[in-house]
Amino acid sequence: MTDTLRPADTVGAQAPEHGHATLNRSIGVVGGTLLTLSCVTPASTLFVVVPDLFGTLGTATALTIAIGSLLCIAVAFCYSELGTLIPSAGGEYAMVSTLAGRLAGWLVFVLSLLVVMIVPPVIAMGTADYLAPVIHLDPSVAGAGVMLLATLAGLLDLRANAWITGVFLVLEVIAAAVVALLGFTHAERGPSSLLSMQVAGAHGHADTVTAMLVVSGLAIALFVTQGFSTAVYLSEELENPRRNVARTVLATLAISTVIILVPVVAITLGASDLTELTGGDIGTMVTAWSNSAVGTFVSLCVALAIINAGIVMVIQNSRVLFASARDKAWPSPVNTVFSKLGRFGSPWVATLAVGIPGAALCFVNLDTLYGVTGVSVTGMYLLVAVAALLSRRNHHRRTPAWRMPLWPAMPILLIAVLTYILTQQETEYLLWTGGITAAATLYWALYLRPRRETRWLVSIPSE
Repeated sequence: MTDTLRPADTVGAQAPEHGHATLNRSIGVVGGTLLTLSCVTPASTLFVVVPDLFGTLGTATALTIAIGSLLCIAVAFCYSELGTLIPSAGGEYAMVSTLAGRLAGWLVFVLSLLVVMIVPPVIAMGTADYLAPVIHLDPSVAGAGVMLLATLAGLLDLRANAWITGVFLVLEVIAAAVVALLGFTHAERGPSSLLSMQVAGAHGHADTVTAMLVVSGLAIALFVTQGFSTAVYLSEELENPRRNVARTVLATLAISTVIILVPVVAITLGASDLTELTGGDIGTMVTAWSNSAVGTFVSLCVALAIINAGIVMVIQNSRVLFASARDKAWPSPVNTVFSKLGRFGSPWVATLAVGIPGAALCFVNLDTLYGVTGVSVTGMYLLVAVAALLSRRNHHRRTPAWRMPLWPAMPILLIAVLTYILTQQETEYLLWTGGITAAATLYWALYLRPRRETRWLVSIPSE
């Protein structure tokens, strides 16, 4: 299988003349950053994902997220270089296919599709909890409603969506700022508690958070700011991608880290005791620090943040599916349908194909899939780092692109760290992700590889 390590055949700047549909370059750095930040969705991450980290890591949560954010700098460097070298709506899979080989690119596509299909409905189901001060809804029904609303918004022009998500983003940043202010002004312990490494045990006693628990938690910590990769998915619609992709990726990572990490520090300092912190009920803490009106305001802002995240994730996911069809990953009838563009320039069939199943997934028990998502994100970053290590071979060395500092040390270090993080994940999640990857490899071996001249032809649109 020599083609597993050989760069994929690509369709370059002439793609439109050969029948390959392309997306319109309609947004700049500001619009791209708003959309990308909305996919990170700092407030919904803070209120939906971080409480689970508090439950296992206690006072070490802020430290774990900080370490994860530092690792993400190296990941962001890889994304920035590869995203400007290969600006395609295919995102990770286009980059990895071109540089590390067709099979590696296919596996990255499967991992990224797994992540983007699971995360939106899981987060959307959290809407009911934060609408509770106003109306009581079944979590599955509320989540399905959010997914359908996000699907309708995803059919619109991307520039319009940048403004919609921008307004929602302002509200969620305000909510995060309120939490941070209340936490700091009601501090119960000093900054040294951030390094105390304690979590409440089963009987209320303080247990020690081990280094291995922190390493295990890094998979979720990486997921906390994972949305910055959306800038790469949007690279085909960004003006001047050679410059603006890197600016969008790095700016988004910096802003989202501040928006998430500062409130986490404030919550850690402001929780009345270790049991309350480990419980992770941020809404109750906010109400205790202020009053019910402020608690209601923050909850509604979080609900809007979740809707905002749903819109951007549907946009991102539809671009991935659109690009895979354009690059002929499926049988011909499927490729034809998924590559259709609507009157607003959006891939409308692909949008419906990711949004409607997302609504259906809200009625499925997805609790264990958080672990699968963490493993998938780590594996995806690992393959991207491998591609970054190969990004300056042959003619790619001369291609105009943003270049990361400290190459090749940066991707080599990242590969080592991510491999170690994977070895520390729970066996169940590794088996689930491994099984899906094995099935994808079988599809590659039986369908894609024998048709290498007509299938999985990664296209690189012109700027």
